[in-house]
Amino acid sequence: MKKKFKAMVLSCIDPRFQSLVSNFLKKKKLTGKFSAFTIAGGSIGVTHKKFKKWHTTFIDNLFTSIKLHNIKKLIVVNHTDCGAAKIVNERQEFNSLIEENIHKKSFIRIKNEVKKKFPKIKIELYLISLNKKLIKLN
Repeated sequence: MKKKFKAMVLSCIDPRFQSLVSNFLKKKKLTGKFSAFTIAGGSIGVTHKKFKKWHTTFIDNLFTSIKLHNIKKLIVVNHTDCGAAKIVNERQEFNSLIEENIHKKSFIRIKNEVKKKFPKIKIELYLISLNKKLIKLN
């Protein structure tokens, strides 16, 4: 029986969030049913101008996952206390509201970019915190 892949998951490289993302995907019954793309900042890393060299790599990888695994959904899981958000912050101050705004902008950008290139793909956007609070942002 051929395994049916369901999604591509974009998440961050931060070691503190690997088990949280894994547990989240288990709850969604996606264990063994997704392609993974892990990069610093998650959607920040593949949309912000400071990481421009990474953008094409992500799109090429998504294209390949769609082609090889018939992926129909992109699940993006960003997290709070994100180092990439601190890197792209253009203000002197940095707090949770500024960080949340950076995540929201990256979600809007990724949704627009992916839908432009792959109009049929579904997109789910999540922000997870160290205390395991998960917010769906679509």
